[in-house]
Amino acid sequence: MRHRKKKLKLNRTAEHRKALLLSLTTELFKHETIKTTLAKAKMARGLIERLISLAKVNSLANHRRIVSFISNKEMVKKLEREIAPNFSVRQGGYTQIIKLGRRHGDSAEMAIIKLVKRELPQKNISPTIGEEVSN
Repeated sequence: MRHRKKKLKLNRTAEHRKALLLSLTTELFKHETIKTTLAKAKMARGLIERLISLAKVNSLANHRRIVSFISNKEMVKKLEREIAPNFSVRQGGYTQIIKLGRRHGDSAEMAIIKLVKRELPQKNISPTIGEEVSN
């Protein structure tokens, strides 16, 4: 049986596809938002979310798995020290894909893929008493 064998190939060889995904992933960690085609964004989302989930657990094995994908040491540090702690309480869904429409020229569907910002719960503090106010 051929269950779960279908995936996007993007008209590229396996090596080219892997290099493309790693490049998109590195650039997303660097800039936190990138503009690309919708198909590439959907394909990169799985790898990005997997790497963030690995970075959330601070262990040598996970660090080595991340380094096996991302060769840029600065991006690995940024992922482990800045990006992953922002998602410590989130169970998934670290990225957001926003459709932009079609590109002029080849009419490819364009999208922005970005990291979701963490929303901290805010406490309401009374300005005169300084105690917490419950809603």
